[in-house]
Amino acid sequence: MLLGVLFVGISNYFAVTAVPYIRLTIDYLKTVKEQGISTEESYHQLLIYGLYMLGYALLSGFFLFLMRQTIIVMSRLIEYDLKNEMYAHYQKLDTAFYKRNNTGDMMNRISEDVGRVRMYIGPAIMYIFNTSFLFMFTITEMISVDIKLTLFVLIPLPLLAVSIYYVSNTINKKSTKVQEQLSGITTHTQEAFSGIRVLKAFGRESKSITDFEKQSNSYKNLTMGLIKVESLFQPFMILLIGLSTLFTIYIGGMQAIEGKITYGNIAEFIVYVNRLTWPIASLGWVTSLIQRAAASQTRINEFLHTTPEIISQTAPTEAIKGDIEFKNVTFVYPDSGIKALSNVSFTLPKGKTLAILGRTGSGKSTLANLICRLYDVDSGEILIDGKNIKNIPIAALRSQIGYAPQEVILFSDTITHNIAFSIDEEIQKEDTIIQAAKDAAIYANIMSFKDQFETIVGERGITLSGGQKQRISIARAIIKQPQIMIFDDCLSAVDTETEEEILSNLKKVMRGKTSLIISHRISTVKNSDNIIVIDKGEIVETGSHQQLIEKQGAYFELHKMQLLEEEVR
Repeated sequence: MLLGVLFVGISNYFAVTAVPYIRLTIDYLKTVKEQGISTEESYHQLLIYGLYMLGYALLSGFFLFLMRQTIIVMSRLIEYDLKNEMYAHYQKLDTAFYKRNNTGDMMNRISEDVGRVRMYIGPAIMYIFNTSFLFMFTITEMISVDIKLTLFVLIPLPLLAVSIYYVSNTINKKSTKVQEQLSGITTHTQEAFSGIRVLKAFGRESKSITDFEKQSNSYKNLTMGLIKVESLFQPFMILLIGLSTLFTIYIGGMQAIEGKITYGNIAEFIVYVNRLTWPIASLGWVTSLIQRAAASQTRINEFLHTTPEIISQTAPTEAIKGDIEFKNVTFVYPDSGIKALSNVSFTLPKGKTLAILGRTGSGKSTLANLICRLYDVDSGEILIDGKNIKNIPIAALRSQIGYAPQEVILFSDTITHNIAFSIDEEIQKEDTIIQAAKDAAIYANIMSFKDQFETIVGERGITLSGGQKQRISIARAIIKQPQIMIFDDCLSAVDTETEEEILSNLKKVMRGKTSLIISHRISTVKNSDNIIVIDKGEIVETGSHQQLIEKQGAYFELHKMQLLEEEVR
């Protein structure tokens, strides 16, 4: 950037230095007429003046090129760094942040806001320095010719400066509102694309279009308000610049008649005024860029200063073995205030399988979220190998957890890459991926596809059925071969026969691993070493399948109800 500023100064120096040769040329023509200088000699002198002006113009253009190659390239590099910094920060933030902020706004900050900041640190700064150097060199040259004429030419500039100050505040306020509304449009569009199947299923396309038109209309009105301010500002600036030209001709003409300056000086001054025209005219545009960038940088800073609520330890840790213990754990979701768990305590020894059974909303998935440390407990503690989970580095913890969530998210990529997503590329082997697919009972389905493992699944796995997505999610979890495995109701969309096959395969996979199976179906959990029945965030029963049947409590009632459902089917 410093190099770019130097090039700006040199470019403008050569640009201004060429202007006096216009005065010399006009004054020389008058001398030729008055003194009768020969045509050959006058042509030779005019050629010299022309070559000087051409040489200075080429030098000015060359350094102008270097200026753009330094300042504009610098702005692109900063844009690159800033986007990477923001994306890295997004990865550090916890689940609570993503629940509080919508996707459209987050996307807007890393794209539109960063783009506007780049426009400031690139073109805006370039024009600021360009105008500053041009003013400095030009005013110096003008004063050296005639100070009175210079003062008259500069009369409109203070008025211009005051108007810029007031207009910039208006632009800033309007720019902020425009950015906020643009975030709203992005969010609406993203949600419409993600939920297009729901929109079509309920026949709500017209409603979605109407809502989008309202959002767009609001954005249009806000943008038009901003453009009106800018469009009124530009003619006002041109008027002030025009007054400077009129002062030059009128005052300069009187000065020339009185013999205080030459006619060449008038032409020289007009060129100076014209050279200042674009920089002054661009002040409004630059002001708009600065104000928009200020609004965007505020939003970026607000985001970058957001600290994750889940703080990871950096101290080295021993390899995780898999003993899990909950001690009087209570948890309330920070945004909704819903109490998900209340005084929950249990132990899950290394290599054992624990099943969590309960109705929807009983707090089952919350247990999985807490073990993965997507949230921190409000009271009580979770121990892994006897150590508080908060004292284990998050990366070390999660690297030893294979998690198949209730809500399956697949990426717009091949089935191979989706299954191998949880492991590093250097250890991805075809036979390992195939075996994971077989264990998850999805191999036969994959082989029936035209492109088999190279099939692109589409955004969020939209091209697959619910059961297929769940089984790919299971394959993704078990391919890691972690010490702790969590299956969060990930068999809800598969039939009973497929469920039996998957559970049979998982028995081999889970041998020696600590496993947590979360479900609302008895058939999924009945073979677990221990079963916990949870209701309204509290443990109501615990024991093996046979023990819970004999108790004839909540588990027994649920078992009876599900048997009846199967008979009805």
